[in-house]
Amino acid sequence: MKIEYIRTDKAPKAIGPYSQGIKVGDFIFVSGQIPVDPNSGELVKGDIREKTKRVLENLKAVLESAGSSLEKVVKVTVFVKDINNFTAINEIYSEYFKEHKPARSFVEVSNLPKMVDIEIEVIAAT
Repeated sequence: MKIEYIRTDKAPKAIGPYSQGIKVGDFIFVSGQIPVDPNSGELVKGDIREKTKRVLENLKAVLESAGSSLEKVVKVTVFVKDINNFTAINEIYSEYFKEHKPARSFVEVSNLPKMVDIEIEVIAAT
């Protein structure tokens, strides 16, 4: 099975030994994205809504560079440091996933890379 590595300048560069995404068969696996502005390389300041929007824009950029889109996402995993942000995150999330409702897990964790508040990864169809 052919494996294609996905890379775009429209999303933050990987901060470790991994790819922004992998395309294999009919699926794209996008690595967890954090609220980093791809142009400046800096963490997004502000509340969890602004950070969630940046993460979803980063995911969208990786998917589009692989020939897919948010509308083709089949599974989402959301990692947060504070489960109390559930409602605020869902407000922004629902702007990106309107009629299309992929399967999702929402998990509170003790810490995330660069000490961010949120990280999201997705699996999408091609």
